[in-house]
Order: sequence, then structure tokens, then C-alpha cells
Amino acid sequence: MLPASQQQRPDNVSIDEIPVDIDTTQSAEVDPVDVPDEIESITRGLAGEQPPTNPIVVLKSARWWYIHGKGGTDPAFQWAIEWAHHLAADTPSDVERFDEFLEYLVTVGFADERHELR
Repeated sequence: MLPASQQQRPDNVSIDEIPVDIDTTQSAEVDPVDVPDEIESITRGLAGEQPPTNPIVVLKSARWWYIHGKGGTDPAFQWAIEWAHHLAADTPSDVERFDEFLEYLVTVGFADERHELR
């Protein structure tokens, strides 16, 4: 049995250590303070010079952004999927999608300017 602090409630479920807040699913309004530390770290890594190379880690971030962002149209979700595809198939990644991702992170509040993310 899980300790009380780790038990799932109807409004907060998870399939791993990253909680899913049912009340904010696909709200399209992401506040940077609501992004779990691990997802923020992965997301910032995806924007950096040395992005994660483990597709499972990248997909964990994609899942979080899909659930808490704009669903399939969320730029962070789309870039994570694009990067995971790049890792799995060794194909070039879409530069326009990356630019949209960086712009989205500025809009969400991860940085004031795109260059700060790199």
C-alpha cells in the first residue's frame, strides 16, 4: 500500500512519478510554476544545445505537455514527438517546428527571449 502522501486522488492521478492534474488537463494555459521539475528539466533540455538522447525521457515530456497543454497542437508536445522521431529514425528534425517550440516556451514564461533557452 502506498503512503498517504503518494496515494492517488480522483483529481490527481499518475502512471509514473509525474502527477497528472485532472483539473488542468488540456487547459491550454500552462503556468511555469505548475510544470513538475523533471518535465521542466527535460523541456529545457529539448531547447538546449545538448538535448536528451533517450526517446523514453523525451516521450515522458511529450505526454505531460499533451495532457496539460493544448493536446496534439501543443508546440512542446509536437517538438518532443519530432525529437523522439529524430532519435528513433535518425531523420533530420523540422527547424520550423523547433522555432515554434522555442517561441512557445517564451510565451509560456520559461524565458524572456528565445536565445536564453539555448
